[in-house]
Amino acid sequence: MTIDPQDILNSILSSLEKIDYIRPKEIPDIDLYMDQVTTFMEEHLHSSKRYPQDKILTKTMINNYAKNRLIPSPEKKKYSKEHMLLLIYIYYYKGILSIGDIQSLLEPLTEQYFHSKEPLNMQSIYEEVFSLEKSQVEKMKEDVIESYRIASDTFADAPEDEQQFLHIFSFICLLSFDVYVKKQVIEKLIDGLPKKETPRKHRE
Repeated sequence: MTIDPQDILNSILSSLEKIDYIRPKEIPDIDLYMDQVTTFMEEHLHSSKRYPQDKILTKTMINNYAKNRLIPSPEKKKYSKEHMLLLIYIYYYKGILSIGDIQSLLEPLTEQYFHSKEPLNMQSIYEEVFSLEKSQVEKMKEDVIESYRIASDTFADAPEDEQQFLHIFSFICLLSFDVYVKKQVIEKLIDGLPKKETPRKHRE
């Protein structure tokens, strides 16, 4: 089977064009039950699924997030708009970060801004962060094209019928290295976050 790297690149760039985020105004202002939460996430993030049968979020996942303190426990089995914003963060983080790292990152955010009535709150922070998305997508497209160009120049001496696979392999290696390095940077930043002090036990 012939693999056309240019077709693959075009497909990737087309996918990047479709990247979008859930806007706060799309999230209901009323509290939602679990089934409503999973349905909402499925409807709004289905384009990011690799396979049609993949699940965006399940009840078990959400229960585990509450159990591991990634999100505050629901009130009367209902999830607020702020819960939904946290679940969106978790959805994007969980592919690259451990549960412990996500907790370290979201716990200070939740403690400071969950249910805050101040101008700087969960929603305003979400809007500020995700407003950067479009400009970042354009930069990513440029980086992907550059990596593709570099990979296409590799293995010039390899047999012609083997070059296509080797070019794609090189392309994947370059993209993977980029992800690896950025993951290392993210973990270093998380490790540098202030740690909560464990209360000392009083001596009897």
